[in-house]
Amino acid sequence: MDLFDDGPDDTHAAGNSPEYTVGELSGALKRVIENEFGHVRLRAEVGRVSLPRSGHVYLDLKDDSAVISGIIWKGVASKLETRPEEGMEVIVTGRITTFPGQSKYQIIIEDMKPAGMGALMAVLEKRKAALAAEGLFDPARKRPLPYLPEIIGVVTSPSGAVIRDILHRLRDRFPRKVLIWPVAVQGTRCAPEVAHAIAGFNRLTPGGALPRPDLIIVARGGGSVEDLWGFNEEAVVRAAAASDIPLISAVGHETDTTLIDYASDKRAPTPTAAAELAVPVRVELLAYLDQQHARLSRALSQGLIQRGQRLRDMSRALPRPDSLLDTPRQRLDRAGDRLARAVSLTEAPKLRLERAAIRLDPALMSGVQRRKMRLMDLSGGLRPAALRSRIAQDKRRVDGLSARLAPALMREHGLQEARLTRATRSLSEVAQRQVKNWRSQITAAERLRRTLGYEATLERGFAVVRSAGTVITSSQEASQHSALEIQFADGKVTVKP
Repeated sequence: MDLFDDGPDDTHAAGNSPEYTVGELSGALKRVIENEFGHVRLRAEVGRVSLPRSGHVYLDLKDDSAVISGIIWKGVASKLETRPEEGMEVIVTGRITTFPGQSKYQIIIEDMKPAGMGALMAVLEKRKAALAAEGLFDPARKRPLPYLPEIIGVVTSPSGAVIRDILHRLRDRFPRKVLIWPVAVQGTRCAPEVAHAIAGFNRLTPGGALPRPDLIIVARGGGSVEDLWGFNEEAVVRAAAASDIPLISAVGHETDTTLIDYASDKRAPTPTAAAELAVPVRVELLAYLDQQHARLSRALSQGLIQRGQRLRDMSRALPRPDSLLDTPRQRLDRAGDRLARAVSLTEAPKLRLERAAIRLDPALMSGVQRRKMRLMDLSGGLRPAALRSRIAQDKRRVDGLSARLAPALMREHGLQEARLTRATRSLSEVAQRQVKNWRSQITAAERLRRTLGYEATLERGFAVVRSAGTVITSSQEASQHSALEIQFADGKVTVKP
């Protein structure tokens, strides 16, 4: 083939050169380029990056003087440890070929690596700035961790030392239920599996057959920047920021920092420290509860003493029940005195009437007898009917006066007695209500004291260990005493350690 031969005679070349179709020429160029440049390595900066739905990656590789198009087929792209991004400096390995449809040459990329640590850090800083601009790292979005989660979800490798360290620390501090979502913690599968695990924990139903965790820990041991790169991927950061469950990131050692640390609610320097952040120390919590119980008992006792003193002070300010009846008794005595005087007022007219009647009878009878004798003499035995009628009329008048006076006095006495009865009943009801209110307050305080007291805890199977009146909270402290007193719900027992 003399396609690219430069003949010495231009006329001969022009007149005798073979004719090619466009396809033949493109094929010849393709064979020449592919044979000459089978595999090459390029150091370049990534320019435009296109990610169609087919899964292939189309990009430009450039330097200060030229640009070459590159293609990463879907199968190769899925295996790349580092996704190409615009501005990243990379070293690619591939083969040069042509694309006849557009009359251009391109490189089919078979491998791509960042061109040194500086390139990775530049990509990392650029990605960090873009995600921060979206507000994914805003401190206002971070939520407080639950104080004592019932279930903890751990996203990590199930076969590494990380999960053993976390479980061991949880068992030492405060045992909790742990759900493990196994993932790859480095390589191309790391980012999608970690993002899927975080989203999967959030999709669980609270209280379901597989319960939703109250806290998520994403953990991995230390490693190089390349090993930890999966936790810098955008998918992982967005999954951590979108998690409704509080999340602790524990990736690498204390000096390692990944982008998931900024999106998580709390960063732990190591996986072991993440377990320490997740739960409190059970022994310290029990000691704190004992202290609060003692304070509550003292406060309750002091409150009862103060309320008892206030009750006694208030009772001294109240009048005695007997003194409340003094005034009604005095009014009754005065009413009795007035009644006695009123009765005595009727005695004098009655006495005068009786005296008059006594004086009247002999004189009247004598007069009557004289007049009767005279009348008998004059009329032959006329009877004194008019006199008897007058006497009967006077008697009826006196009886009517006595009948009107007695009911009035009885009514006055009845009114005074009813008033005294009402006052006594009202005073008794007020005193009973006050005493009932005090009794209810004391009963409620006693019920609160029993509810908050440690005796109810003893009835559930717990015990209090003391020595010389001091509560013992640890085995080391118990070994320093010669005798221990253990209080159960039904009594106390003295033992020697």
